[in-house]
Amino acid sequence: MSNLSQPIVQIKEVTKRIGSKTIIDNLSLDLPQGEVFGFLGPNGSGKTTTIRMMVGLMRMSKGDIIIGGSSIRTDYEKAIRHVGAIVENPEMYKYLTGYKNLLHYARMVPGISRNRIDEVIGLAGLDKRIDDKVKTYSLGMRQRLGVAQALLHKPSLLILDEPTNGLDPAGIRELRDYLRRLAAEEGTTVFVSSHLLSEMELMCDQVAIIQAGKLIDLRSLRPGGGASVGGTGLPAQVLFEVDQPDEAARVLQETIRTPDGVPVRLQVRAGEGAIVLDALRDDIAELNALLVAGGIRVYAIRSLSKSLEDQFLEVTGGESVV
Repeated sequence: MSNLSQPIVQIKEVTKRIGSKTIIDNLSLDLPQGEVFGFLGPNGSGKTTTIRMMVGLMRMSKGDIIIGGSSIRTDYEKAIRHVGAIVENPEMYKYLTGYKNLLHYARMVPGISRNRIDEVIGLAGLDKRIDDKVKTYSLGMRQRLGVAQALLHKPSLLILDEPTNGLDPAGIRELRDYLRRLAAEEGTTVFVSSHLLSEMELMCDQVAIIQAGKLIDLRSLRPGGGASVGGTGLPAQVLFEVDQPDEAARVLQETIRTPDGVPVRLQVRAGEGAIVLDALRDDIAELNALLVAGGIRVYAIRSLSKSLEDQFLEVTGGESVV
């Protein structure tokens, strides 16, 4: 596996033309290791085309895709060793048990041991049902078995195109928890395309949004930490409902400094009885304690951050995500 400080995937100025039509237009994107990375875009934006080029099912007109340090264009076999992929529903032999499906696939790939099969069964949470025939599995269980199969050769990158298609809410949650655990425990990068924005918001560390084949936005969904009081991470707007907004602003501005030593910037909304400032999740309790210690009554605290759906519609001009 490549150095953890290096991106597992580098999409470098990739263009795909079909006839006179440009499907992907000079797309560049790096995928870090050990994250769940979302890939969003309106209908016809080029998501599936990009995924097909990443796994070698479609040739690039220009540019290159580097996976694990190897080029899909010039060293395909070495690059694809790092990849496991499922496009929509995984295909299984339904008359075989889950275990025999995994064993059948393992025999086609050199070096997969029985211990590795047992590992992916445990990771997928299929221990109790792995000896049942796949025809008895729910769609969610088949998806998890498919992901387990894709992981047998320990890929650095797992590519999933619309993995939640046909799943009920419980199945979606199971798959989401499974993929997040996979990234955390195995260090696998999960590259997932989906039209379920609320689910992507819960699942992903970062998302890239493409439109008409161009990257138009890249953003982190997992801030964490606290910059204004002393942590690290990305701030979000937080509103504090208080009894004395002007006094609350004075208390915080006298107490808090940015990393550059500048007093914290905030808005006073006297009519709403509130102050608004950029804060980080781990800082909110400390900010509240500072206000209370300063004699300020705090009635409510809420985030003003836009949902991923709001952000998506804003940057794409309201186009459908499908």
